[in-house]
Amino acid sequence: MQIDVILEPDLTAAQVTELAVAAENHGFRTLWHSNYHQNPDAFMMLVPAALATRRIRLGVLAISPYEMQPLKISNALLTLNEFSKGRAVVAIGGGGSVMSSCGIAFDPRAQRMVRGVREAVEITRAVVSGKLCMGYPGEVFKVTRPFRHAWKKAPTARVFTCSTGMKMLEMAGRYADGTQMSDVTPEKIGHHMEALRKGLAERKTPADDFRVGNFWAWHIKEEREKSLYEARRELVFRGELLPPKYDMLPYVTPEERQLVIDKWQNFAKAFWTRTGVIEDVPESIVERLIAACSSAGGLDAIEAQIERFREFERAGLTELSIRLFDEPMAGLRILAERVLPAFERYEGPATP
Repeated sequence: MQIDVILEPDLTAAQVTELAVAAENHGFRTLWHSNYHQNPDAFMMLVPAALATRRIRLGVLAISPYEMQPLKISNALLTLNEFSKGRAVVAIGGGGSVMSSCGIAFDPRAQRMVRGVREAVEITRAVVSGKLCMGYPGEVFKVTRPFRHAWKKAPTARVFTCSTGMKMLEMAGRYADGTQMSDVTPEKIGHHMEALRKGLAERKTPADDFRVGNFWAWHIKEEREKSLYEARRELVFRGELLPPKYDMLPYVTPEERQLVIDKWQNFAKAFWTRTGVIEDVPESIVERLIAACSSAGGLDAIEAQIERFREFERAGLTELSIRLFDEPMAGLRILAERVLPAFERYEGPATP
């Protein structure tokens, strides 16, 4: 298993480039730039990094075809891929903050989301191949003109999905080059891998180096209290706590789960006020959720986290995508010194 890094989207292009160069030198596989509604364009922010690096892969996640038409996703990806000489990757999902900020309600059934993401993947893979295509008569998304992106010269960009639900994972296995799950805990990863393998078994053409990643929140710092503040502040976005499932079991009791649902806005308040204070929820519940859904604490917590990451590796992940928050360069150094040596260093081919 190799290690990826996911960045906050509020960094400058110079900071992103500096982190990309450092990550490449350390041996991380992919540097991902997040895609949110009020931050710089993720594809453009990676262009300076593409010009400053030669080996590390550069990715954007998550992009939704309901916020950006698949043909435009494809063109942006192919452009970044030419700048990086074949190292670009995109992860396409159903939708998030950008879509909701555009006033588009999140309704997977009405939007035929599994089908829509599949069609976006198929369109994008067709575009980045550079081959002639006579259009795409999709049920959700269409391309009504023939296209051949003859300016494609670099090795082909890769197209992932952002898939965590069972149907989305099956679809990823059938149609994509890889997938990124989100916040799946070590105890639950096996169940998700079963769905992915079902899709891979039904694939018409065997996948060439299908990649499997999982977004994972990393808060560990030299100062334990700093780490726990950051983990509390960001806890509302961990997959176990998100509507409509509000999973959380078995990390809390059914009664505690209901309390978290009732007080969910207090978790959100801890984020938007930047206080990290979660009101009216016992600290024991907060601590258990942080421990289940993320890596937090001082440097003495790292060895236990490496053992948790081994569970991901044994389950079949090819990479763990570690999300950094405050002070990303310091976080990158800790990962490089304390975590990366326990896993496989990325030694991909360098571009000219």
